[in-house]
Amino acid sequence: MFSKKKEMHLPVLRGVALLIFVLLATSFDSFAQHNNTTTDPQITQKVRILSRAFDDAVNNNDAAAVAALFTEDGVLVSDRGPIHGRKAIENWYSGVFQAWHPRNHIGTPDGNDPHASCFSGDEAWETGEWSETEQARPGRPIQSRGYWSTVYIREGADWKIGMLIYNVTPAR
Repeated sequence: MFSKKKEMHLPVLRGVALLIFVLLATSFDSFAQHNNTTTDPQITQKVRILSRAFDDAVNNNDAAAVAALFTEDGVLVSDRGPIHGRKAIENWYSGVFQAWHPRNHIGTPDGNDPHASCFSGDEAWETGEWSETEQARPGRPIQSRGYWSTVYIREGADWKIGMLIYNVTPAR
C-alpha cells in the first residue's frame, strides 16, 4: 500500500518540480535580462515554428501531430487536470477531437520573444492568449478563449513542449 501511494504522488511531484523550475527560471531570467534584453533569434524562430505547428495540428484535429510536439515525458495541464506523457496527451486530444472540432485555433504570445533560461539555454518559456471556434456534433459553433503558458525544452537541434498549461475563460 505504501509503494502505491508513493507512485500516485510521483506525477504530482514532477509537476510541482517543473513549476518550481519555471518560477526560478523567471527570477533568474529577470536578473539576466538586465544584461541581455533579447532571446537568441534562432531560439525565437524555432519556438515560433513549434507554436505554429501546434496551432496547425489543433486546427487539423490531429492528435498524433499535437502529441509529437511534446517531449516524451511532457505534461499538459488542461482545465480538467494534468495529463502526463506523450502517449497520454495523444489519447486525451483524440478524445477531445472526437467530441469537439476546433478550428481557427490561434495562440498569440505576450511580448516579442520567448524567455530563454539563463541556466543552460536549453529551456525557454512564454505566455499568451489563445482563441478558437469549437463545433460539437450536433450544435452550433462556440467561440472559446483563454490563456496559456508553455515551457519549451531543447532536444538536440529541435525544441519540444515540456509543459503546456492552459485555461478557458468565461464567455464575454
